Amino acid sequence: MASFGRFIRLAFGVCTLLLLTMAAPASAQQVNPTASAVKEQQLLQELNRIQGRVSIPDQRSGVLEQPQGREWREFRMVTLPWIGGVAIIGMIALIMIFYLTRGMVRLESGRSGRTIVRFNGFERFVHWMTATCFIILAISGLNVTFGRQLLLPLIGFEAFSEWSQWAKYAHNYLSFPFTLGVVLIFLMWIGGNIPSKVDIEWAKRGGGLIGHDHPPANRFNGGQKMIYWIVVIGGGLVAASGYALMFPFYGTGIESMQMAQIVHSIVAVLFVAAMIGHIYIGTIGMEGAFAAMGSGEVDVNWAREHHSLWLDEQMARTGPNDGQRQPATAAAE
Repeated sequence: MASFGRFIRLAFGVCTLLLLTMAAPASAQQVNPTASAVKEQQLLQELNRIQGRVSIPDQRSGVLEQPQGREWREFRMVTLPWIGGVAIIGMIALIMIFYLTRGMVRLESGRSGRTIVRFNGFERFVHWMTATCFIILAISGLNVTFGRQLLLPLIGFEAFSEWSQWAKYAHNYLSFPFTLGVVLIFLMWIGGNIPSKVDIEWAKRGGGLIGHDHPPANRFNGGQKMIYWIVVIGGGLVAASGYALMFPFYGTGIESMQMAQIVHSIVAVLFVAAMIGHIYIGTIGMEGAFAAMGSGEVDVNWAREHHSLWLDEQMARTGPNDGQRQPATAAAE
């Protein structure tokens, strides 16, 4: 009888132990659906990054959210439109104020009727190729930043979608001749665009835009040299960052792609603003300036007022003619 009692107690203890062992995992697996461990906010705050595992070769696709992405979106949707708007509208406003107060910079000594070659055919071809590509690139690029806000309400979804698709094609393909043009401009004119003391004096005297002063200048004055370096450096930056965006993730990560877009967009809108000023001076801003890139020849009096040192150098090459300037076209190159 005593042995039977011991057997009963032993069996009861074993059953109790088994029940406790089975109950422990069950209680450990219970999850409170309202616990902070499963709240979305806690997931977002954990390293500010949501990342999982994927079976495809590109493991970067497993990143669903990361802090730089939110910062990049804020830049693209808010900061960039402000930078672009202030730069471009500000430049247009300055031009309008300058034009209303100063007007066109006139040729004070009048036209002499004699011309001198300023840019040869190859130089003009490179300039116009680059300029044409730039204008199309600028319009199609600005569509990305401002098109949805400004153009979409005017033409509707279908037309805007069609326009944006063709603008993207033009933007991508015309980037190649534009880049080639920037490289050629750099090589063609680097010798005449090294800053010098003459440029400092030119800037101090207002570059001939303020008042009626005509400071001496070489083939390229201080303002033209500034435009040259904006084209070379700015064009180089937009090309390099643009190709990184055109061929994504070739040696770059997500953060690098976002940085490339930031550099590309900021430099591009500032580039556009600077070129608006350049276009103004080269057309309605200064009498006789357009002929330099139009026919390639400028009036001798224009050259004397705006590039006197260059004119003297060219006349010294051709030789004097009874103390007078060459009555026919003189070669500049």
